[in-house]
Amino acid sequence: MPDDPGLARLLELDGTIVDVGGGYWVKLSVRRVPASPDRPQGINYSFTLHDQNGTRVLGYDNAHRVAPRGRRSRRRGVIRDHRHSGDRSQPYVYKDADTLITDFWNDVYRYLESQRR
Repeated sequence: MPDDPGLARLLELDGTIVDVGGGYWVKLSVRRVPASPDRPQGINYSFTLHDQNGTRVLGYDNAHRVAPRGRRSRRRGVIRDHRHSGDRSQPYVYKDADTLITDFWNDVYRYLESQRR
């Protein structure tokens, strides 16, 4: 993986919990792991948005494998980086640490705005 200047900023977010209003809150977990084919960026991350009951309503992580969009098999062509929206998971293309942070927060703001309508 090429050098990622945002990686240090991402790692500093580990353990952060943010109240985003309306009873919703965000939890950010990220830690360095040995780079591998499954985690070439050398991190294990989980960013989640929770509702008033503590239920995850949105999340980004690389904790488990998911099949690429349109595939049923979890054995071939699997990837780790993905996003959760409700009960659905879909692949997420990890570009770099700063993009991950931006994409997650943009989704959080979109979700919260949709709940205010």
